[in-house]
Amino acid sequence: MKPTLVILAGGLASRYGGIKQMETIGPSGEAILDYSVFDAARSGFGKVIFVINQTIENDFKEKYTHRFKGKIAIDFVLQTLDDLPKGFTPPKEREKPWGTGHAVRAVRNLVHEPFLVINADDFYGLDAFQTIGKYLLSNPQHYAMYAYQLGNTLSQHGTVSRGLCFAENGFLTRIEENTSIRRIGQSIVSDQNTQLDPNTPVSMNFWALKPDVFPVIEQLFTNFMKSSGDSLSAEFYIPTVIQHVIDNNLQKIKILTGNAIWFGMTYQSDRKITKIAINQLINQEIYPSDLWNH
Repeated sequence: MKPTLVILAGGLASRYGGIKQMETIGPSGEAILDYSVFDAARSGFGKVIFVINQTIENDFKEKYTHRFKGKIAIDFVLQTLDDLPKGFTPPKEREKPWGTGHAVRAVRNLVHEPFLVINADDFYGLDAFQTIGKYLLSNPQHYAMYAYQLGNTLSQHGTVSRGLCFAENGFLTRIEENTSIRRIGQSIVSDQNTQLDPNTPVSMNFWALKPDVFPVIEQLFTNFMKSSGDSLSAEFYIPTVIQHVIDNNLQKIKILTGNAIWFGMTYQSDRKITKIAINQLINQEIYPSDLWNH
């Protein structure tokens, strides 16, 4: 059974100041997610599910409903504030979705095979998709992630948050969220540590999971709503689920790595660098100049 790609495209990018999920960065109108879909299609994935929000629903569906015809099957699901466990209702003043863990929960009735979860606005690279695609097609016993080196995932235009990964025998043991990570001279520092090693593996939300994770998500999200359901800003994140899975010996998470280069658009000023990086990959013939009409 071919794995499914789940693309989280429902976030509201406060630091970017726009709808970066559909921001054009390729020469033929491609957004970053176009390259993810292209790489998934040539890495053995059979379907893509986009998790979107109501604000962009019409524009997103208009752009992408027929874009990948003949390349890969697609589906859409809305991440809505009122998609909650029984007995809960959202605060009237709440505007933001409930976070990445809630976004993954939104596909619980659509996914019945191994799947990969990614962000719409992160460029992960062909090697990452090929590595995870091969792993998922091997009928693996464990979950997995593709890790990047911290030093290769920073922005030149502001601070970032990253999940630092700690491992034992090739399996993830702990994720430590660090915020406000930035370069100062030759050093990398965060609000949690005085200095960080640039070679530290980090998670960029590239998670290979199986459907048995959905009951776990439901349990944890219910607990989250009991403690934080009245909050206007609290969010339920994927790493919370991952750490619970590890701590309770529910699953092992294999750490996979390779030569993939990550880049993304945290800030508007990152867009120019991203476009340059894409053009370099096109010049190297890793991608055609027009993804869907070549």
